[in-house]
Amino acid sequence: MSVIIFIIALAVLILVHEFGHFIVAKKSGIRVDEFGLGLPPRAWGKKFGETLYSLNWIPFGGFVKIFGEDIHEDPISEQDKPRSFYYKPKWIQSAVLVAGVTFNALFAWLLISVGFMIGFPSPVNYVKDVAIKDPHVVILQVLPESPAEKSGLKSGDTLLFVGAGNNSLQDEELTPEHISLLIKNSNGEQVQMLYRRGDTPTQTIFIQPKTGLVSDGFGVGISMDTIGTLKLPVWQALYEGGKTTVGLIKTTVIGLGTFLWNAVTLKADLSQVAGPVGIAGSVGEARQLGFVYLLSLVALISINLAVINLVPFPALDGGRLLFILIEVIIHRPIPPKVFQWANAVGFAFLLLLMFVITGHDILKLLL
Repeated sequence: MSVIIFIIALAVLILVHEFGHFIVAKKSGIRVDEFGLGLPPRAWGKKFGETLYSLNWIPFGGFVKIFGEDIHEDPISEQDKPRSFYYKPKWIQSAVLVAGVTFNALFAWLLISVGFMIGFPSPVNYVKDVAIKDPHVVILQVLPESPAEKSGLKSGDTLLFVGAGNNSLQDEELTPEHISLLIKNSNGEQVQMLYRRGDTPTQTIFIQPKTGLVSDGFGVGISMDTIGTLKLPVWQALYEGGKTTVGLIKTTVIGLGTFLWNAVTLKADLSQVAGPVGIAGSVGEARQLGFVYLLSLVALISINLAVINLVPFPALDGGRLLFILIEVIIHRPIPPKVFQWANAVGFAFLLLLMFVITGHDILKLLL
């Protein structure tokens, strides 16, 4: 079921991305020859007007075949030049290329806003003067190889009871600050935790704290916050959804920039990157936590697709934008062979990277 949901979510995100290219190209007077969901071979196709709409057998991907996008592949007659991508002004070409990532960002804004309308998990005081409902302590992060991870705790788990020795916390006393202090002063005694994960029954575990995870005292390797359900009216949901989307875009840009820099300096950690297999697993976990969590994960994936596609690398939208910028600077077209080789090498590199990351995801599942 998780794989099916992941494929559907990916198909929707790609559809949104390609629709951005499609609609801006159409509105700019550029002919669109095909709008395809999935990658060839073609399973089904029907032509409406001048555009062929197709479904293809490989579910990972999608495309829009814009007339004149690759001038080096299809010579264009004088009669067809006005409807060609290549012969449009550079600002129109740029608008068509940017439209895909723009639609992904707008779609993320829509999903997050809908989440706020139906009730979004949010920290206390996330929105000023608006109280959250049903506040509870939620685990935000579990450190790798920590006692918490080895005990089976995961991000998103809700803590209901924490005890160590003669001390215990529950109900109103159960706060992130009190929990941290109790564990810190546990003197290494086992910590009992009662927690709930999504709709699964309540579970009890015992964790052995250790030193070195916090500045002084004992720790188990978790970060927490008090989370509740924040439900907002439409206008406020749209505003907060926009703010949250902008914040996530900034965080994603910084995270991607840091990863790329670490890759250049040979310090990149592939364990921090997830491919299709890893994302499908995250979708399964989000589905267990609830529909709103799944909604937020799809929004986050949409933002990641937008940011990654803007990287100035061949075979990505950002790479095409870079070529346009170079042509503007040098006042002449890039030689066809340079264009074709750059895209071929870029595409091959991306495929190799996808296979490496997917293999890493599979190894993590097997080990």
